[in-house]
Parts: sequence; structure tokens; C-alpha cells
Amino acid sequence: MSSINNDSVTVVVTRRVKSGYELQYENWLKRLFEEAKSMKGYIGATVQKPAPGTTEYTSVFRFDNVENLRKFEESEIRARYLREVVDYVEADAIWRKLSGLEFWFLPPRGTIVPQPSRFRMALVMILVVYGLVISIGQLVSTLVGDIIPSYVRLFVTISIEIFLMTFVLMPRLTKFLAKWIYPSSPISNKV
Repeated sequence: MSSINNDSVTVVVTRRVKSGYELQYENWLKRLFEEAKSMKGYIGATVQKPAPGTTEYTSVFRFDNVENLRKFEESEIRARYLREVVDYVEADAIWRKLSGLEFWFLPPRGTIVPQPSRFRMALVMILVVYGLVISIGQLVSTLVGDIIPSYVRLFVTISIEIFLMTFVLMPRLTKFLAKWIYPSSPISNKV
């Protein structure tokens, strides 16, 4: 089995829902996500409701590896739900699969691309991680010195860095650098 199968995969699905069918669609999603829990490797899902004036829902769900995602995609559960959703939506869904570093670089709302430029994504990550390692590592060392063992200091440092990357830095940097990170021509995969 290749190493890609050992990496979790995030799928971002965007659908335009017919006006007046929002409640039915939301109930459909709840049932789908509940039933998907029975699938091997299913990690979880979230839904972003449409912005005012639109009917576009974005669902994000994760599997522990590509193989388990494929099993879900080929499952009777998914086939049954795809047949049912036709009555609630205006068009086919747009699917984007993200694995590895792409998860840090979720595109701005409305951008339809399968993944950012890998080179540019890696460059941003290198700069962010380097800056955090230098600054947070120094700060933690200065504050706690030799009071706690080095392995505990390292754990605290990494925890702070990951929190800052996930909730503070990467969302802002992704929005700020979107035109540079993402290709100019959108690509989409339809179900």
C-alpha cells in the first residue's frame, strides 16, 4: 500500500440548493453524515450554510485515508443519498479532495480549485514554521527556563505553534496570499 493511503483526506463539497428546499437539504445532510459514521475511516463532517443572498452550501468531511474515502464513494449509502438529493439541488456538486498540506490552505469562499500551488504552499509553510519556531521557542525558553524539562518545553512550544498556525496565521495568510497561492484558472470536478 502506498504512503498516500496512510494520510487523512478532506473532501470539500459545494452544492447550490433550490430556493425553498434548504430545510430538506439540511435534513438530508444530517441523515447522510449520521449514516456515514458507519463507514470505516470516517472522521467527521461540518457544514457551512450559505451566505445571505446565496443558496450555496459547503460540506467538509474527512476520512482517515484515501482508500476508505474510495470505499465511501463507491458505497450503496452514497449512491442512495445522491439519488435522493437531486430533488433539492440546482446542479451537480463540486468536489475537491485535499490531503497533506492542502488542508492548511482552504481557499477563500467561492474559489473552486482542487488544491493550491504545492511549491507556493510549501514556501509559505516553511516561512511560517521557521518564524514560529524561532519566536515561540525563544519565548517559552525565556519564560520557563530550566524550570520544566526540555521535552515538556518542546511539547508546549509545538502546541502553541500548531494552535497559532491553525486558528490565527494560516486562515489570515491564506486570504491575504490567495491570488498568489491559488492558480488563476479554476478547475472543478463534478459528481
